Amino acid sequence: MEDNRRFLLVHPEISRTKYNFAGIIDNEPLELEYIYAMLKGAGFEPYIWDGQVEKQACADRIKELRPKFFYVCGRTRQENFMKEYCRAAKAAGAVTMVGGLHAQHCYKRFYESYVDYVFTGFDIFDILKVAEGRASAAGSLCIRNGSRWEERKACPFDIKKLPRPDRTYFYQHLDRYRYLELIPCAHVRTAYCCPYRCRFCYRNTLNCGVYSARDIGDVVEEIAALEVENVYIIDDDFLFSEKRIREFIRLVREKGIKKKYVCYGRADFISSHKELMKELRDIGFYYVLVGLEATDDKHLYRYNKKSDMYTNSNAVEILNSLGINTMGMFITDLDFKREDFKGIYRWVKRHKLRHAAISIFTPEMSSPLYDEYRSRLITKDPSHWDYLHVVAKPSAMSVKRYYMYYHILLVKLFIRAWRQGIYDFVDYKYYIGSILKNFFRFGG
Repeated sequence: MEDNRRFLLVHPEISRTKYNFAGIIDNEPLELEYIYAMLKGAGFEPYIWDGQVEKQACADRIKELRPKFFYVCGRTRQENFMKEYCRAAKAAGAVTMVGGLHAQHCYKRFYESYVDYVFTGFDIFDILKVAEGRASAAGSLCIRNGSRWEERKACPFDIKKLPRPDRTYFYQHLDRYRYLELIPCAHVRTAYCCPYRCRFCYRNTLNCGVYSARDIGDVVEEIAALEVENVYIIDDDFLFSEKRIREFIRLVREKGIKKKYVCYGRADFISSHKELMKELRDIGFYYVLVGLEATDDKHLYRYNKKSDMYTNSNAVEILNSLGINTMGMFITDLDFKREDFKGIYRWVKRHKLRHAAISIFTPEMSSPLYDEYRSRLITKDPSHWDYLHVVAKPSAMSVKRYYMYYHILLVKLFIRAWRQGIYDFVDYKYYIGSILKNFFRFGG
């Protein structure tokens, strides 16, 4: 009898429409690469299928490979795909497992006859325990027993226990993984969970709300070994500990590492650390993603940002003066009126913000906000939890009118970027056309 050790690791498609940022921001499947390295070291035969880059359908890959084990991870918007893949894998006789950010808190949504295990934490070694027949020793796990489920309490995971990711798959697809014009762009994670408590965000509840960070020396060694020059540090907030960042800068200089970096950082940290930001600029920090969120103090207070408009303005001014690209991230709230949409564009223009990302306020299924907005929900389709759809009824206007103002704002920002010569790799006509098409499709 064949000793089937094949293990298919899957990252789902983003969507099957063109209303996404495929080809603009395509993320390395880092979580799968950690699992790949662990499984390979334990004698399994792992394979990765990433829906962002693969041309072969996942169901066809399953039929071709006939894996004994199947694992898929993803976010809320990918839930339907995750379930579809698990059905196909179970039909092919595989042991099916679900993990990732969405499953960690919404594990009951995967209580299906074609799912065997749901992982509720970051501990990848629980996956290995299941594959080796030691599920009884696993911690953050839900196990299907016939039509019933056994739930075990999730436990925080020490990120220092992770193996070095196996990037074989990444290096085979260097033409696909990018952050805007930075291509190829590798991902590096230095910490789990966010140490802040913004009200709209669920990421501070991940890893049981425990912030766990790697030794910065180990991080720098990983970066030094990368065979690409662009690095996206995907922590929820890398600009957190001044001491840790100074050590990062020292080690990068000591090792003579020459790369470009992308990271997340809060406006209050940037505003109060101008000289430190200059040092980060000098070692290659190219993009800083800043959650500006709003253009008025009222919304910042409601979001529990612990920041204000002066801080936001000062942070953008500092980054602009240093020549660091600011990716300003904003939320269009469900209480917005017409003037609020226009206010975001005016703020972007006034502060000479070249890069802006606009999300629609979305009460995550795993957060207290979901219960707060439950009576206002207008859809139950998880694919709409992509921050590009209205999932709850706006308070100041109809859904139709809300979409109209939202898409007008997007078009204006795209035109502004086009006039400034930003993102010259983007087909502006296509994306503006796509926005306008969805403007009517969504009832604008």
